[in-house]
Amino acid sequence: MKIGLVSFHAFYEEGGVKTHILNLQKEFKKRGAECKIIAPRRKRTENYGPDTLLLGTSFPVTFIGTQGDFCLSFYPSSIKKALKKESFDILHFHNIGLPFSWQILKESNALNILTFHASLDGSNLIKNFPQILYPLKRVARRFDGIIGVSSVAMKHFAGFPQPQKIIPNGIHLNQFNPNNLKINKFLDGKINLLFVNRIEERKGLIYLLKAFKILNKKFSNLRLIVVGDGVLRKKCEKYVKENNLKEICFEGAKKVEQVPAYYVSSDIFVGPSIFGESFGIVLLEAMASKIPVVAFANHGYKELLKNKKGGILVPSRDYKGLAKELEVLIKDKALRKKMGKIGLEEAQEYSWDKIANKVLDFYELCQKNKRG
Repeated sequence: MKIGLVSFHAFYEEGGVKTHILNLQKEFKKRGAECKIIAPRRKRTENYGPDTLLLGTSFPVTFIGTQGDFCLSFYPSSIKKALKKESFDILHFHNIGLPFSWQILKESNALNILTFHASLDGSNLIKNFPQILYPLKRVARRFDGIIGVSSVAMKHFAGFPQPQKIIPNGIHLNQFNPNNLKINKFLDGKINLLFVNRIEERKGLIYLLKAFKILNKKFSNLRLIVVGDGVLRKKCEKYVKENNLKEICFEGAKKVEQVPAYYVSSDIFVGPSIFGESFGIVLLEAMASKIPVVAFANHGYKELLKNKKGGILVPSRDYKGLAKELEVLIKDKALRKKMGKIGLEEAQEYSWDKIANKVLDFYELCQKNKRG
């Protein structure tokens, strides 16, 4: 079996979809499948080795409060040539990038599978102009099967005729675990709160900073570690300076292999995303690292943490409520340990080994359905 994993997000930057694709590739190769990645190029100098085909061009865009990619191929014949040469049995698309998705689908003779990672809830633009989704849904009907990482992601395809299945994101438990090496500079006895994400509107860092301002007045032993970068970083740094907030460390964007050390060096993980989350991989990484989670109750985070005791949810944008819940955990070390232990147990069900098997089973189902 030869599988092509198609990304519509440039591999030039780190991101949840990129991590998902790389881990899926790793698992497929373990099982003896030939697997290559197809991704658009952002920079001329990009080169990820023979198992990654760089087709098309990615342009960074900001849309509904987040950074994304506008992708297309200026030379459609290159797609036709590459697909003919590779002769994939399965093309597994991760999200829909227009018009690039259509350009590839047009030339594909493979079984075409879509995994949709996004949530379009919470955006006023989508609420007011739902017709924006029409082109996306039109392309989605061309797939032989659709996977959603959650029911939040899958609901956009309700009523579609092809096989559908919810298969969540996975996590490598040997990569994210409590035994990782810690970062010495953060081991000085302070209680470390951690944010890991892009610094953009929907990730909600400004609400965490407002909560930290409240906590700053009550506790002298707190530190907030911010891992990530983005269009609102300068605005957030300005807020910190204007409000004379102490012990906030902007660490910048980190490579995926550097991130686990930040989790195990922290005491509480905070996920203040206000909308647009379909799952919550950063919450899962924190749980697998044995630290408790406090997060805003956007649709994706609610689904992930439903009936789980390793995390606490707060109404979206309620920074005062966020500060209140964080205060409880700051004061109660035993509760932090208890929640961390439970979260670690809950994370086990998302191991990449289990997730990859579910994806392969879905391929088989779709192949049978296509043969009729």
